[in-house]
Amino acid sequence: MKEITSKIHYVGVNDRNKELFEGLWPLPNGVSYNSYLIVDEKICLVDTVEATFFVNYIKNIQNVIGDRPIDYLIINHMEPDHSGSIALIKKYYPNIKVVGNKKTFGMMQGFYGIGGDEMEVKNGDKLSLGSYELTFVLTPMVHWPETMMTLATDQTTTTLFSGDAFGCFGALNGGIVDSEINCDGFWLEMVRYYSNIVGKYGTPVQNALKKLAGVNLDYICSTHGPVWHEHIGKVVDMYDRMSRYETEEGLVICYGTMYGNTERAAEVIAQAASEAGIKNIVMHNVSKSHHSYIIRDVFRYRGLIVGAPTYNTGLYHEMDVLLSELAQRDIKNHLLGCFGSYGWASKAVGKILEWNENHLHFEHVGTPVEIKQSLDADTTEQCVALGKAMAERLHVVV
Repeated sequence: MKEITSKIHYVGVNDRNKELFEGLWPLPNGVSYNSYLIVDEKICLVDTVEATFFVNYIKNIQNVIGDRPIDYLIINHMEPDHSGSIALIKKYYPNIKVVGNKKTFGMMQGFYGIGGDEMEVKNGDKLSLGSYELTFVLTPMVHWPETMMTLATDQTTTTLFSGDAFGCFGALNGGIVDSEINCDGFWLEMVRYYSNIVGKYGTPVQNALKKLAGVNLDYICSTHGPVWHEHIGKVVDMYDRMSRYETEEGLVICYGTMYGNTERAAEVIAQAASEAGIKNIVMHNVSKSHHSYIIRDVFRYRGLIVGAPTYNTGLYHEMDVLLSELAQRDIKNHLLGCFGSYGWASKAVGKILEWNENHLHFEHVGTPVEIKQSLDADTTEQCVALGKAMAERLHVVV
């Protein structure tokens, strides 16, 4: 297996078969479950992998250390894709000591019925392996209450084992460290990973970044995606901006449509926004685009215009679900415009406005457009005005 830096080895696995991460988020390019070995005077394993991959995983470990025992197992995060192999590891290495914080061990007992041989650590505690000294940094709610990170420092390098932080979707295709692979396909997948999974927890992420401020990192070893080395500055900056809900000038137009009338309105709005100078425009049919990608793009761009038909005297179901998902992430600093269509009862626009007033709290832009049955000259003009109003607001530097 790959030696990342002196005495630190990658022993993780790839999952190219799972279609939905957490049963929710598409994995068109798979995902990696990353685990690491520090082979020093004492041997330390950092995080495990999903239990279904244990056969390959234990071979990876044995290829590095042979018959040597493992002294410590650090659990930075208790989600089963990282903790699922704890019980099996303990069968192979019965004298291993599990290192975690107080909340780690409560979850370990709850998930797996495992206790004993525990080393509880608090924020700032240290553990010497020989040439490496480990420092534990508790980062609660990034994105579970027990999450922590581990700094490993020797005389020449500082490596951060960051748990899920700084991770992304996508299996590793041979290379492990960013300097040996083309990372172009990972950047948007990092945004999608963050926005879908961590996005609600902007304040805890900011708190974690403050704890790490001033630490000169040589490597970031996340539990998903590449090991970061050349691009550390970029990935830390991305997490900083996303956790502060910073966006680019751009517009997401998201719509539901049954017979094409709402979609036609969306096209008019998009053209008007483009003619008014907005270059970054993304359009999503809420019934066709997986919400994972819509949420990603909402995190990227400041403007959002949503439109949907009235359905059963309420809001079109898929739009209702999307607005709920956006509200759950406590997204800030966004602009919202809306439009809707109806056959005989105008309800969609009112429901969208209710979502915004009660949950989203985005700045409302433009005049809502209500389309009865199909576009006519008046509602077409209103759609043009909505697109222009959003473009004008987006051009304003805040």
